[in-house]
Amino acid sequence: MDDIRFKIAEAARMAGVSASTLRLWETQELIEPLRTPSGQRLYDRALVERLKTIAWLRSEKGLNPAAIRQSLRDEDAADEAGFAEGEADGGSEQAEMPVGLKIRRLRRDAGKTLEAVAQATGVSVSQLSTFERTSQGLSFTALHGVAAFLGTTLASLSGQEQGQGGESLIRDGRWPTWPTTTSGVKVQVLAEGRNQMECNRFQLAPGASSEGAYQHEGEEFIHVLSGSLEIILDGDRFFELHAGDSFYFESRRPHSWHNSFDGETVLLWINTPATF
Repeated sequence: MDDIRFKIAEAARMAGVSASTLRLWETQELIEPLRTPSGQRLYDRALVERLKTIAWLRSEKGLNPAAIRQSLRDEDAADEAGFAEGEADGGSEQAEMPVGLKIRRLRRDAGKTLEAVAQATGVSVSQLSTFERTSQGLSFTALHGVAAFLGTTLASLSGQEQGQGGESLIRDGRWPTWPTTTSGVKVQVLAEGRNQMECNRFQLAPGASSEGAYQHEGEEFIHVLSGSLEIILDGDRFFELHAGDSFYFESRRPHSWHNSFDGETVLLWINTPATF
């Protein structure tokens, strides 16, 4: 199955190298593994194939880390060209484009290099490169920062803003779901279209979090349906929300959050205007 995740020992064995080598490649910004909420490294099939490519470039071509990074970037560029050609021939629509590829196109349209985005957002070049290729590997906060730097929002990237708005009916349990980019965080859309309010249902696995603070224009409202959530404002104001609790705050205040319940936490989360 495409959603299989491998631990570092399994991924290393599949790539024909040691686990310590994978850690070294990570420090050399050749690869950025996925992470569980607890920080455990995981690798999907696409990342394992990436590992095999790196191993081949190193052993058969004798390339150093800098040359391998450039080779991988060239490969990513070729992949994007192929995707664009498929679109021109009647392939996937923009709405179906993977989030990582949307980020790559926005970055290139803006004339920004991976290094420029990394410097502006604090996300490593390897993380950005991996995310553009696999749509995995960025925390919720990091993705928000990258989107904001490129002049877009997470809602827009997810396709939530499709349609003209006005009215939206979504039946119980049939919520459109944002592409999963962060482990343990599932965002389901409760109202589609270009609306003044972004209405979402968050499902947070145990330990899931924003992995840092972020901020944007607007106002936010949270209602906890089940479980509990800790939200931190301004870095030093802590609020523990339990099932049935509601919370409002201004989005421009730096805020972070995590599931403080030992099971799944489900939230109703509304942002207005549509800046999230």
